[in-house]
This record gives sequence, structure tokens and C-alpha cells, in this order.
Amino acid sequence: MSHLLIDFNTFTILGRCNRTGALGVVTATGEMAVGSRVPFVQDNLGAIATQALTDPRLGTMGLELLSEGKNSSEVLDALIGLDPHIEARQVGIVDSNGNTAARTGAKNSDWKGHKCGNGYVSMGNRLTSNMVVDAMAEVFEATPDIDLWERLMRAIEAGRDAGGQHGGQRSAAIYICEDLGYPLVDLRADDYDEPVTELRRLFDLYVPRIPYYRRRAADPTIGPFSEWLKLQDL
Repeated sequence: MSHLLIDFNTFTILGRCNRTGALGVVTATGEMAVGSRVPFVQDNLGAIATQALTDPRLGTMGLELLSEGKNSSEVLDALIGLDPHIEARQVGIVDSNGNTAARTGAKNSDWKGHKCGNGYVSMGNRLTSNMVVDAMAEVFEATPDIDLWERLMRAIEAGRDAGGQHGGQRSAAIYICEDLGYPLVDLRADDYDEPVTELRRLFDLYVPRIPYYRRRAADPTIGPFSEWLKLQDL
């Protein structure tokens, strides 16, 4: 069982917008390509993050359980019963009604922990201190009137600025759904010395394109982004 004591480190916040019903996850970790393993989001179901020595199948199983009508707590209880290595995992769930549930396994490295609030879960393992989780939660709670994607992005930046994780970060990702049948935002910084900074750079390039991509799906005559942008007088 010694392999379960390897130091892995990740901090994440997942949440739901009470105004729009949007669901999302933003995460940063010390390994590359965190977006391939941690965030799982589906329209009108919920958002799940599974980390530490994670098994990504917990994310897909969790979404399946949500689709059966279970709430966050019921899904978490089911996942605990299904996973013989649950003490090596850290799992957070926010369902489409804003119900939350989270669990931090005993084999996560310190500092480890989570905080559940109104429509969000802030959590992390092998962090420099509890201030990382608290900082993300504080930003989320303080910004209910802005778009979920910006809200989550500011939260992960606050977690980084509060100390992040031991050894620094290597990758970061943000994934948002808003009842479109496809992700509204799906961005990754897979291998960077400062992945949260790189994610912000990509994010700031992408966000102005969100209304364009939304419209183009229904109206392919809209033309290329450059032409649409000129018409917006931006």
C-alpha cells in the first residue's frame, strides 16, 4: 500500500451559478494535463471533481448516478461504496440544484481538506495551508453577480496567490457547461511553469468569443469571428 502515499497535490473549486444554472470546475495541479482527469461536468446534472490519487472513472460514474436522480450526497455515498481505494481520493460534487458534497480521504497529503458552501465545493490536498481553500471559497462567495467562468477563474487565482500547493503548479484547466449540449468553456494549460497565469491568458482571449460561438451554432451564416467582431464595434 506504500504507493498510495505518493505526494500528489491539487486545488480545485467547482460550483453552480444560481442565476443561470451554469455548472463548472476549475483546477490546478503539480502534474501535467489536469483537465484530462479531474473535471467532469454535464448540463442539468452537475459538476464533479475527483483528485489526489484519482480514478477518473469516479467522475463518469458520478455523472451517471446524478442522471438517475440522485443528489450530491447520495452520489458521494454510492462512490464511497464502489471504490476500495476511497481513502486515496478527494471528491467534490455540486448537483444541478446546488446541493454539495465532498470527501477528503485519509491518505491525502497535508494540508488537505474541503469546504462546502452555497452551490460550491472548494478543496485541495498537499497545499501550503488551509488558506488556499479558504481564499477560493471567499472569492466565490463574494462574486455571485458575475459570470460563473470569471467567478471560478478569480477563485483559482486566489488559491494560487494564497500559496497553492507544495512544489508549485504544472497544469490548470477550466470546464463550464450552461445548458447548450456542449461545453461553454473548455480550456487547458497542460504543461507550464505558471499554468494558472497561462490559463488566464487563454481565458481572456476566449471569453470575448463566447457570444460568437453561441450564435454560430444556431446561425452558421454568421461568418468568421473577425467579421462578427467588426460588427460589434469592439
